[in-house]
Amino acid sequence: MASHRLGETLLPKKIALPVFCSDPISSVAYATEQIVLVLGTAGTAAYLGLAAPISIAVALLLAVVVASYRQTCYAYPSGGGAYVVSKENLGQNASLTAAAALLVDYVMTVAVSVVSGVVAIISALPSLAPYAVELSVGFIAVLALVNLRGVKESGTAFAFPTYAFVGLTMLLLASGAYRELNGGIPEASSAHLQLQHTAQVGGIFTVLLCLRAFASGCTALTGVEAISNGVPAFKKPQSKNAATTLLIMGALAITMFSGITALALATHARAYHDGNPSVISQIAETIWGRGVLFYAFQAATAGILVLAANTAFNGFPTLASILARDRFLPHQLHNRGDRLAFSNGILLLAGVSAALVIGFDANIDKLIQLYIVGVFTSFTLSQVGMVRHWRDELGRTGNPARRRTIHRSQLINGTGAVVTALVLVIVVRYKFLGGAYLAIAAMVAIFLLMRAIRRHYDAVELDLQPEPGGIILPSRNHAIVLVSKLHAPTLRALAYAKATRPSRLTALTVAVDKEEERKLRADWDERGVDIPLTIVASPFREITRPVLEYISHIRRENPRDVVTVFIPEYVVGHWWEHLLHNQSALRLKGRLLYQPGVMVTSVPYQLRSSRDGLAGTDDLDDEVLPQASSMR
Repeated sequence: MASHRLGETLLPKKIALPVFCSDPISSVAYATEQIVLVLGTAGTAAYLGLAAPISIAVALLLAVVVASYRQTCYAYPSGGGAYVVSKENLGQNASLTAAAALLVDYVMTVAVSVVSGVVAIISALPSLAPYAVELSVGFIAVLALVNLRGVKESGTAFAFPTYAFVGLTMLLLASGAYRELNGGIPEASSAHLQLQHTAQVGGIFTVLLCLRAFASGCTALTGVEAISNGVPAFKKPQSKNAATTLLIMGALAITMFSGITALALATHARAYHDGNPSVISQIAETIWGRGVLFYAFQAATAGILVLAANTAFNGFPTLASILARDRFLPHQLHNRGDRLAFSNGILLLAGVSAALVIGFDANIDKLIQLYIVGVFTSFTLSQVGMVRHWRDELGRTGNPARRRTIHRSQLINGTGAVVTALVLVIVVRYKFLGGAYLAIAAMVAIFLLMRAIRRHYDAVELDLQPEPGGIILPSRNHAIVLVSKLHAPTLRALAYAKATRPSRLTALTVAVDKEEERKLRADWDERGVDIPLTIVASPFREITRPVLEYISHIRRENPRDVVTVFIPEYVVGHWWEHLLHNQSALRLKGRLLYQPGVMVTSVPYQLRSSRDGLAGTDDLDDEVLPQASSMR
């Protein structure tokens, strides 16, 4: 797809919602369960009633974060989210910390979401349990392939499962409310589950229990920042459409999360430690029974959990592109592929997340321990950065109405900064030894890697600066044509070298066999080639060292001369032909690239197989290019 058609891939709100919001929307499938599971460790059902105020606190936090990121969409329409906010308001180290946290979070989102979806599938089909890793990696591959087709195409493909889950969840909430108003909802199958007893009750234990449950419930906030990272992917007006989509997502997530928590309390559902059956599954079974709606809801839940990874497949490549543009990641991550998607970022995310799934054997209990550390690190830095942003805005405006608006925004962001920082401390405190230390270590490693990449690019830029006083031209050009035999490729290379009009032209061969040397001399004289042939002896049958020594000798005698080495190369049509030719000249080329004052020129010669492969082809862009192989 041509670059000028980029506008055709921009997203309307109805497609952007499933593209960017499947992660936070899907989190309602397990956020309530995480709260109930932690409260269940108290050993008494009385503590389960705390799920209501904790859920309200999570919902309020989600509202604050959504409000903050809506303002980010307007203030930073080029995308970047926490990274851009931190860079412009807190400095480089803070921005790289936010970026590292987001990159880790995106990888964890893919791994956790896909594995959670596979667990839901296995709950319905236990015979698939031995293939959990293969299924997870397979889903990651499918997500990557769909996203490589382009953002708009992937959004269209993922719209139905997302909207199906939202619709069925809303129907579940409506059904539950109707039954509660007309005689009450029956208890869930786990209502009388015997909870594990603990000796610690009351006082500080209750406070710590609530904090732990609150931190676990904050998984409902994962993926909220993806829209602010992907503002450029929206149709114009981009900031307005992104902010509106974020508001819709927040309203849906809060409604669904609060409703499911209310139904969990109404049905007295308990959370099993192995997650099977899940709390949301118990609620659906209690309200609908095991009918068509129940199985449709289970399928939609599994689908949305897998597709939640799609949020990361849009956020990660966009953020990586911004970091690459700023020279903190390799430039290749900034380039768009044939379908105008950030193909390299998509492939990198798929590869790392698949490796994580394989490394943890698709174990959701272990993977979940690494989750949300990166989320709240980026949240906190973003909120603090926005507070600084509003402080600077106050210094630039004297309009009373505008100042009141800024003060209100600053209060929202300040509250968010304090709360998210507190949640981050709680998460690190209670999940560190369980696996959060790995996420923290990964963030530190990525931070250091980005600093190192930036130092490298800065050093290269400095190294490429022109010398003072202009460019000093070489006094002469000494051309050398590497020769193994006197055949058509050699003659073409000699003719081309001669056409460049060098100051001096030499044909160079390395003699490793006396008989071949005599034959080459005889052929040279017989054909009457008017270019001097220089033969360098190599008693130890080396090719590279004698050539390098010969060129070094020329450079020492004439340090201002440039040496151009012409290397004839075969172009073959099949990969296996490439394996049949000695690669010594290609190795020599690699060594010559490190020699100062030496230029290397390849002279291709197309063999019949390469010409046959391209014969009759109208569109060369769709063909696999033939491979070049060294003559030696």
